[in-house]
Amino acid sequence: MRALVPLLFCLLALNLSGQERRYVTVKKALKLMGSRFDITVISTNEELGYINIDEAVAEITRIEKMISSWDPESETYQINKNAGIRPVKVSLELFKLIERAKQISEITDGAFDISYSSMDRIWKFDGSMKAMPTEAEIKKSVARVGYQKIILNHDERTVFLKQSGMKISFGAIGKGYAADKAKELLVSKQVVAGIINAAGDLTTWGTKASGEKWSIGITNPFSQGRIFSWLPIVESSVATSGNYEKYVVFRGKKYSHIIDPRTGMPASGVSSVSIFAKSAELCDALATAVFIMGREAGISLIDQLGGTEVVLIDDAGKVHKSNGILFENDR
Repeated sequence: MRALVPLLFCLLALNLSGQERRYVTVKKALKLMGSRFDITVISTNEELGYINIDEAVAEITRIEKMISSWDPESETYQINKNAGIRPVKVSLELFKLIERAKQISEITDGAFDISYSSMDRIWKFDGSMKAMPTEAEIKKSVARVGYQKIILNHDERTVFLKQSGMKISFGAIGKGYAADKAKELLVSKQVVAGIINAAGDLTTWGTKASGEKWSIGITNPFSQGRIFSWLPIVESSVATSGNYEKYVVFRGKKYSHIIDPRTGMPASGVSSVSIFAKSAELCDALATAVFIMGREAGISLIDQLGGTEVVLIDDAGKVHKSNGILFENDR
C-alpha cells in the first residue's frame, strides 16, 4: 500500500563542534524483513561496532518472526488463520503494537488500517492494466477490511478478527517499529550514536563521530538530484510514503499504487509524504495515512499532533509543509 521513494535521504554533517571525538563509524547493509536495512553505529572501536550491529540485526529478526503474516510459526499468522473462528492469545508486545495501530486508524479515520491486506488485488501497476476496475470489483475488494473488526480483549490479551477471511499485516508500520526497537536496544548497550535506516524509515540518536549533526537532504521527486533544503534529524525519525514510479493513468488522471483501505481506490493528488517525529513507528504509519488523506486533511491532522511534522509534495510538484517545518530559505 505504500512505497518508499521520492525524498532523497542524504546524511549531511553540520559542524557543531571543532573538537574531535575518539570514535569510529561502523556501517553494515543487510536484507531484513524483505527490504534493505542500513545500520550505522558510532563506537569506540570497529570490533565492538560490528558486535552492536549484530545485536540490532538479531532484534529486527525477532520482530520479523513475530509480525510476519507469512510465517506459520508467527503470532500474526495464527491471528489471520483464526479469523472469524476464535480469539488468539498473543504476547504483550504484539498486543500493544496492534492496539497502537488501531489508535492510529481512529485518528486518521481509517486511512491507516492494518487489515488492508485482505483486499483483493484488483489494481495492477506493472503496465498490464488497461481499464479501471468495476464498482462491484472495488466494493468486493474492501468487504473484509476494517480496523473496527479487530477485537482486542485486554483481560485475556487476545486478538480476534471478527470476519472470516480478514487478515492483518504490518507492512505500513512494521519496519518503523523494528527500527525503533533496534535503536532502543543499542541505546541500552550504551552505543552513543547511530542510524537505523529501514528501507527509508529512518531513526537516529547522538551525533556523528566528529560531533556533527545528522541531516537529510530533501529533493522534489520531479527534479531528482536537486536538493532544495536540508533538515536536521536530532534524536528523531523520518519516514516517506510516496508514488513516483508505480501508478496508472486513466482519462488523464494519475492513480497511485497506494490504496485507500476505506474505498479500494488509489490515493491521488499527492506524490510524496515525509513525516518527522520521535518514533519511526509513528512516522511509518502516518506517512501512509497522510498520503491517503491528501494535502489539506493530512497537514491539518499533523498540525494538531504534538511533536510531529510533515513535508508533502503534491502531484504538480508543489511543496507543502506543517507549521513546525522551517526550510533553509525560511530562516
